Amino acid sequence: MVDPEIAAAIRGELERQRQNLILIASENYASRAVLEAQGCVMTNKYAEGYPGKRYYRGTEYVDVAEELARERCKALFRAEHVNVQPHSGTQANMAAYFAVLNPGDTVMGMNLAHGGHLSHGSPINFSGRLYKIIPYSVSRGTEMIDYGDMADIARKNNPKMIVVGASAYPRIIDFKAVREIADEVGAMVMADIAHIAGLIAAGAHPSPIPYCEIVTTTTHKTLRGPRGAIIMCEQELAQAIDRSVFPGTQGGPFMHSIAAKAVAFKEAMTQEFKDYQFQVVKNAKILAKRLKENDFNIVSGGTDTHLLLVNLLKEGITGKDADETLERAGITLNKNMVPFDPTTPFVTSGIRIGTPAVTNRGMKEQEMIQIADLITSVLRDIKNGKLISDVNVRVQELCNQFPIYPDLI
Repeated sequence: MVDPEIAAAIRGELERQRQNLILIASENYASRAVLEAQGCVMTNKYAEGYPGKRYYRGTEYVDVAEELARERCKALFRAEHVNVQPHSGTQANMAAYFAVLNPGDTVMGMNLAHGGHLSHGSPINFSGRLYKIIPYSVSRGTEMIDYGDMADIARKNNPKMIVVGASAYPRIIDFKAVREIADEVGAMVMADIAHIAGLIAAGAHPSPIPYCEIVTTTTHKTLRGPRGAIIMCEQELAQAIDRSVFPGTQGGPFMHSIAAKAVAFKEAMTQEFKDYQFQVVKNAKILAKRLKENDFNIVSGGTDTHLLLVNLLKEGITGKDADETLERAGITLNKNMVPFDPTTPFVTSGIRIGTPAVTNRGMKEQEMIQIADLITSVLRDIKNGKLISDVNVRVQELCNQFPIYPDLI
């Protein structure tokens, strides 16, 4: 009634999510409780500062929400200190860097083209503009991180910080090995676990907490929370981190999002959440195995996490053509660079596939085989319009078996 154009856009987005297989590794479905908390009246409240030390009056209830978010997160990850105010993963990383680094300091981060993230040192990002970035990569032979090579790079460059974490790396990260390398050269370690935070919370991936001074993560993706981020750190860095978030890089926090983060952390402590995370990994493994059986080249040969990468060079298909065509078939994923990719980030030679959202719908191993075969049929005959339409019908039939948000209209 108030804004029919936006209402129509929201309804359209709900239907898109209902009728498409969402295989973007960084996307998920937040619970109704998280959605309601994020849409609550706490959006009206300014609360610069921290609980018990605000710059505005009337913060007694938002203080409760922030304290709950902090304490639940500390318990969930066994962290010494948590700041729940960052608005996004990149802002969390910015605040973390500003807390312990000076412009021009040397930082090692994963090569973006090999699975890293913009905020780990891309030259077009603030991180690459402010710091001297030394990238490390995956091995050409295994397409996995070579920790021996990482150690050699660290010895040659003496970084002040090593950043570990990725947006498109399908294997378990050995945080202990990175800690040993950092100790040898006198560096700090920061882990960005935005993609794998839910797996870590459930015990489906090793935790970085014992090995890193600072850990950042988003709260959506595998954590199934609202869009936002957090920073976890050792107690001795707590004051520096908090000052770097506010007033260093942000003003008033999004108290409605912090309330929703608290809800998500509580949900993440349940057995249902743990079972879900292990199923996410099972589903990714099955999807990778089936695509490999269908003669696709899976980067690193498989996956240990929630995502996999498919190298399409052998098929002569670009990632751009693949993701555009698959979307017409009702399968939503994203083009992605693969290690040693000869193309550009706007074209790419691969696709990234993630299982958090479809697993959240209740899909399991059998559905992953169906999805792999649907992807295969499209990519084997990418110009066949009738086939694409037929696959779209089959996708909608599959989605209807696993409905989402049935009580939303």
